[in-house]
Amino acid sequence: MKESIIKRKSYSFAVRIIELHKYLISSKQEYIISKQLLKSGTSIGANVREAVHAESEKDFVHKLSIAQKEANETLYWLELLIETGYLSQNKFQSLYSEGEEIKKIITSIIVTMKAKAQ
Repeated sequence: MKESIIKRKSYSFAVRIIELHKYLISSKQEYIISKQLLKSGTSIGANVREAVHAESEKDFVHKLSIAQKEANETLYWLELLIETGYLSQNKFQSLYSEGEEIKKIITSIIVTMKAKAQ
């Protein structure tokens, strides 16, 4: 696994999600979707960190699969926030692109590990 890349990117993304959550609460008084976004957006990096210390290759893939699902959920919440006018197009595009990139990296690692296991 390109540990440093995905660890660094997922951590940086989590920081941006936390900042967005703070903005949505203080400036937009949006509490429900922002809380869901906070949970899924920070969970990506947490699951990547767990995968790094997995007990087996199967456990490693499982933890990354959870991170992949959390990344997909995060993209969903971002889509809802742009559609409902809570995010600017620039902010949305920046976060969405970063989330997509993280999801693609995780997917690539999962595919590689599954192929290696066969």
